[in-house]
Amino acid sequence: MMYVAEAAPHISIAAEPLFHIGPFALSNSGLLGILGYIVLIGLLIYAARWAQAPSGSRRPLLAALIAWGYETLYATVQQIIPDRRLARQLAPLPITIFLFIIVQYWMGILPFVGPITWGGVPLFRGLAADLNTTFALAIVTMVAVQIYAIKIHGFFGNIGRYLRNPFTDPAGAFEGILELIAEFSRLVGLSFRLFGNVFAGEVLLVIIAFLTKYAATVALVPFYIFELFIGSIQAYIFFMLTTVFISLGFASHGDGHAAPDPAHLPTDTSAAANEPS
Repeated sequence: MMYVAEAAPHISIAAEPLFHIGPFALSNSGLLGILGYIVLIGLLIYAARWAQAPSGSRRPLLAALIAWGYETLYATVQQIIPDRRLARQLAPLPITIFLFIIVQYWMGILPFVGPITWGGVPLFRGLAADLNTTFALAIVTMVAVQIYAIKIHGFFGNIGRYLRNPFTDPAGAFEGILELIAEFSRLVGLSFRLFGNVFAGEVLLVIIAFLTKYAATVALVPFYIFELFIGSIQAYIFFMLTTVFISLGFASHGDGHAAPDPAHLPTDTSAAANEPS
């Protein structure tokens, strides 16, 4: 924190390149993102090993917390999507997004993020504070919405959710246009909501550290606790919105477009049969 206090504020909306590897530029957000991936994968491997431990063995607190978090998120997906087999298929995507966001968010508020520079550019920047990352997450979510909607309604049935004959069904045609606009607004909203909150949190820490100078060691503590909480909330919001938006793709609009039974989707029947009730 002393390094943060001594450094002048450096605020940039866009991630800044550090160096090039061939035609590819490695940005400061990408560098910290790689470290975040290593941490996340390491934590999951650690938790998975303890999950395979003999029953009755006592898990370390960290492994137990990761297992509890996964089970809680999975139960939430099942509450939103009552179909058990469908929820089992969908759960890995929003849960993975949650874990990715929360780790990258927390990595982005570590004290060494910002004051350490390389050629006048901060060496580290939170990956979740890069609009390219949040936009990519939003694209993944909305593409998943369409993929699962096609599995439920069929290709032309899914198109029929947005495009109707304005002469035979003017109300349905107008509703379809609104639904199409809503899909794009969800894409923009998902990306900018997460980016805005993460970027604002990092700027807040930098400004508080600069204003308090050498008292930053004490002054930043409540703000760090606050940002840890906000990171959890933002990851959970993105997780919930991803799950809800996909579930909305299962719904049909109008009388002539009933949604088929999702049970016809390809599933791992052996895993579903072995899942505890």
